[in-house]
Amino acid sequence: MRLRFLFFPLITVCTIASVLFGLEVPPAKPLARLAPRSRELLVASAKFGDGFWDDGPALLWSPAAEDIPSSGQPRPHRVRETSWYALGLLLRDAPGDHDRALRALRAVVAQQMVAPGEDWDGTFFRSPGEAPPKRGAIAWRDYDPNWRQFIGTTFALILLEFESRLPVDLRTQLEMAIVRAVEGELHQARLHENYTNIALMHGFLWSFAGERFHRPEWVSQGEAWTESVYKLYKEHDAFEEYNSPTYYGVDLYALALCRAHGVTPRIRALGAEMEAGLWRDIAAFYHADLKNLSGPFDRAYGMDLRRYVSLVGIWLGLVLPPELTPLPDPSGPMDHAHDFVVVPTYVVLGAQVPPDALEHFKKFQGERQLIRPISGPRVATAWLSRNLMLGGEFTGLTRSAVPRETQFHPATIYWRLPAGGVGWILLQQSPCINARAEKNRLIIDAVGDSTFRINAPGITPTQITHNLWSLPGLTVEVQTDSAEFTASATDGGLDARYRNATKFVLHTLPP
Repeated sequence: MRLRFLFFPLITVCTIASVLFGLEVPPAKPLARLAPRSRELLVASAKFGDGFWDDGPALLWSPAAEDIPSSGQPRPHRVRETSWYALGLLLRDAPGDHDRALRALRAVVAQQMVAPGEDWDGTFFRSPGEAPPKRGAIAWRDYDPNWRQFIGTTFALILLEFESRLPVDLRTQLEMAIVRAVEGELHQARLHENYTNIALMHGFLWSFAGERFHRPEWVSQGEAWTESVYKLYKEHDAFEEYNSPTYYGVDLYALALCRAHGVTPRIRALGAEMEAGLWRDIAAFYHADLKNLSGPFDRAYGMDLRRYVSLVGIWLGLVLPPELTPLPDPSGPMDHAHDFVVVPTYVVLGAQVPPDALEHFKKFQGERQLIRPISGPRVATAWLSRNLMLGGEFTGLTRSAVPRETQFHPATIYWRLPAGGVGWILLQQSPCINARAEKNRLIIDAVGDSTFRINAPGITPTQITHNLWSLPGLTVEVQTDSAEFTASATDGGLDARYRNATKFVLHTLPP
């Protein structure tokens, strides 16, 4: 087996013997080498995972709130999350962690699908209780092809960081799992460069496997793939999946993999350049005092980064003190909590935030208008001021907002509440949308019925009328050609519904 020499930590004679012969070596105590905030988040994430560990199958129960079982239904186990937890155990290295990590990795490897010639070959079951896909299976309903990249890159990180502490047979299993994941993806041929987060992981894993297994064509093809993602990015210095608090976190992970462990100088350079550029774009849309991004969001699982686990929030937690980090307290209830298990993969890579971007995350850097072309007709705009943020996306009327069926949030408002905290407004439903944010106003072209979700403590339907929303800390004057309007209470706020609208201008004023 070819040895991989790293500058830090240095490989000792004992470590070399372990690589060659599978001998056990003393623990490397990696936790002690971490920066304080990285160590703090790693310990919190591993403790969180401990609470969902099922020792029998050596897998995590699903931490997702939506997976809480109904009457008579078992809670599912989660394969991807178990791979992240295993890396966290190797990093924490408390008594019993090493053995548990090995058991977890063996359990995850056993969930890889072996189906040569099928589109799902090389991916992993999401849960061991899933039915095996059959001919005609539909991706994301019957299986998730992206588990190749999520789990494959986690295996790569484990081999890069902890190869000397793995038994020979398990190392071989992880390696063969990576090969099958790459081969399965190449057979399926379903990826496009604009599927940003998966495309970036795929390019890294493809070239990594080529270098490790002496397949130079995979190295060159993986580099060429990453180059094609970069070419698309450089059209506007923007990714197609624009302004996504969760999927930007995956992008940063894949770019950090390329920057730190890319197998060619070009891959490392591309990773570092795109990583720095992405951090700067995130910083421009970020309001440190409100601890939120402004929107618009191509993909988002929530509206308040202080209330749910976003992957960008986790990355920021590595470089910011707790009081500035846009994350909920991990010791309490968290929305989208299952993503907190991903912390070890970020910790082991480290966040490299450009100093000029980091200043935006520490303190609000002043009033600004943002205009960002994305692709085709799409343009993201935002207005940020001391107490207010507006976001809008022009789509050429090519995209729709559909509640409960999409993560697309094309028109957003955030403001500072009088008692502290943040209120927000989201255009939750509209068939076709163009939105533009300007100073103190949001201009929206829509076709058909539109619904705005308004979230602020204590508001009632009486505060919302057809042309005036009187909210705590904010007044919104509404100009629209819609003649029909209703307001009703919903979970956590109000819905303002307008029938047959084609135009809105929302003017924001202090109360």
